[in-house]
Amino acid sequence: MVRAPLTPEQLEAGRRLGETLRRARGVRTLNEVAAQAGLSPETLRKIETGRLPSPAFGTVAALALTLNLSLDALALEWAGASTAEARGA
Repeated sequence: MVRAPLTPEQLEAGRRLGETLRRARGVRTLNEVAAQAGLSPETLRKIETGRLPSPAFGTVAALALTLNLSLDALALEWAGASTAEARGA
């Protein structure tokens, strides 16, 4: 089975997700967060830099738990919605 190429919108969503995760990591090292989430440092690096724009749900869920982020907030970031838009303001 061949996977269809990602659209430009999906690639941009992956970039936004990666940036959000990187900001949430703060001063913690990439290796520390990757280990706590059960990922390889290289996988986390690829996600943060947008080179892995569509990580598996389990990977995103593990990172959300490790970084104390809500999956709802990450979903909104993926969709490109701001907090104000999400609240209907």
